[in-house]
Amino acid sequence: MSMRFRLRKPREHTLAERLLQPFQEFLQTKTSGGILLVGCTIIALLWANSPWASSYPRFWESHLSISLFGFVLDESLHTWINDGLMTFFFLLVGLEIKRELLVGELSSARQAVLPLLAALGGAIFPALIYTGWTLGTDALRGWGIPMATDIAFVLGILALLGNHIPQTLKIFLTALAIADDLLAVTVIAIFYTSNLSWVALGAAVLLFLFLVLINALGVRHWLTYALLGLLLWFAVFLSGVHATIAGVLLALTIPARSRIASTTFLRQSREVLDEFEQACAPGTGLYMDNRQQTAVQALETACERIQTPLQRIEHALNDPVSYVIVPLFVLANAGVNLNPGELGLSLFSPVSLGVVTGLVIGKQLGITLLSWLVVRLRWAELPEGVTFRHIYGVGWLAGIGFTMSLFIAELAFSSAYETLLKDAKVGILLALLLSGVIGYLLLRWLPGR
Repeated sequence: MSMRFRLRKPREHTLAERLLQPFQEFLQTKTSGGILLVGCTIIALLWANSPWASSYPRFWESHLSISLFGFVLDESLHTWINDGLMTFFFLLVGLEIKRELLVGELSSARQAVLPLLAALGGAIFPALIYTGWTLGTDALRGWGIPMATDIAFVLGILALLGNHIPQTLKIFLTALAIADDLLAVTVIAIFYTSNLSWVALGAAVLLFLFLVLINALGVRHWLTYALLGLLLWFAVFLSGVHATIAGVLLALTIPARSRIASTTFLRQSREVLDEFEQACAPGTGLYMDNRQQTAVQALETACERIQTPLQRIEHALNDPVSYVIVPLFVLANAGVNLNPGELGLSLFSPVSLGVVTGLVIGKQLGITLLSWLVVRLRWAELPEGVTFRHIYGVGWLAGIGFTMSLFIAELAFSSAYETLLKDAKVGILLALLLSGVIGYLLLRWLPGR
């Protein structure tokens, strides 16, 4: 007996889907985060140098009040972004660090030694160069500015390079940037802390220990960690330690183990899919019967149990941080008035020269020399397909400090050091341009992979 099947036409996209498709395709590209940051930087610079330049600081310094647990927090938009929203950025950084330490390139000593020591060299050399320019002045406070690497910008440039570089180089640079973030977070926590409130700091420590305890007890629901994380942020904010450190502390307590083994997940999923297939009736499509619905719910439960809270939270934070929070931070902080009469003074000030030479020269020297030393001592080997020419090119790209450098600059130079802050931002922007262009060209000219 022959059977004839009618092929269904592919479902046509709705108007809303057609309108949103270009934006979805843009967000899925690896270069989109870097492109968005460049766009926000240009907008901030145009705004700060337009006829309406006075509205730029006035807007970001306008106040917003929030009542929290009986306390009223009345802070500027600038503070809410830098101390509040950027906590989610640091939470994501902390989750990435934890993932790499558990299962990534930093999970074993043999794998970790090369990117860790390369990152250490890429942090020490820039700090020493900056210190040489500013020793004995108030500008020395900014020694941490050239230590950072902006992973979003760097990975965006690597994506543009495509097959001109080996995949292992991208993995190495990701591990290096995460190790770099770990160093930057440590520097912020230790050296960029204002007067301490020991009561609030003690409360933060107790909350952190309680989060560690509930992790050990097997509590996995994200809402529990969100509520306790909010309390932790508030305690750290009042303590004098920069509030964004709460994001990193919270990340360290997020569970990183699945409830079931992968073999159990495979077995349960196959059983559920078999049950769903047996329950399928010809022509069914508008609704599911009880057997099908039960099978789908069982499959959802299995998927939830195999995914770790760390993976789910990291995935949920990735787009909001990349496409909302960091761009907002750039808009609020990258606006520098480039008055021609003052620009020359800023470019040749000790702060700007220290930042530029630290990021552009110090990064490449530190990363290349420490990588060479580690390989020479046979503590580690270069990744497959990677040469020291690749490492040198990566050292140039690592000079793109941008997001983290701007953040540390804001911590180092408060309102009492506005001129120094402006000089630092000019240096960060110049280093971004030099490191990005030269690093791209160096890697682009290397033999393809």
